[in-house]
Amino acid sequence: MKRMMSFLELKIPPLVVGFACFLGMWFSPAVLMLPISGIARWTGFGILFLLGFSLLATGARLFLKARTSLSPTMPSTASSLVVTGIYGYTRNPMYLGGFLMLSAGALLLAKLSAWLFLPLFVAYLTRFQIIPEEKALRAHFGAEYDGYTKRVRRWA
Repeated sequence: MKRMMSFLELKIPPLVVGFACFLGMWFSPAVLMLPISGIARWTGFGILFLLGFSLLATGARLFLKARTSLSPTMPSTASSLVVTGIYGYTRNPMYLGGFLMLSAGALLLAKLSAWLFLPLFVAYLTRFQIIPEEKALRAHFGAEYDGYTKRVRRWA
């Protein structure tokens, strides 16, 4: 079992995980609908989606500016450690952005069952993406990365 679990580490890109969660939300049963009006749903959707997209785009832009790898499946190819800008507040702005965009989808669908996919998204990314990523970055950047993890939280 442990071998199978480690097999999943850094294998499925977070974008694919997010899309799979959204499909799960979409097809989950609408047993209990949240009592949110259409205008409130759309407004909340827009705010959460734009905030999430902004975090994701800002994180990606800083990686591109630093000319380091954006590949979530190969963190060991990073050429530099990005710790400025949004990375001074959260170590995972792109994943946090994906979470907010997924939250926007759950709000728009207004199904209570859709919200169950959010903790699954966080748990999967933490176990199979973030922890292995941190291990690779620690091996690659050493004390510099250790110091960064002491100053800045994961999902903040």
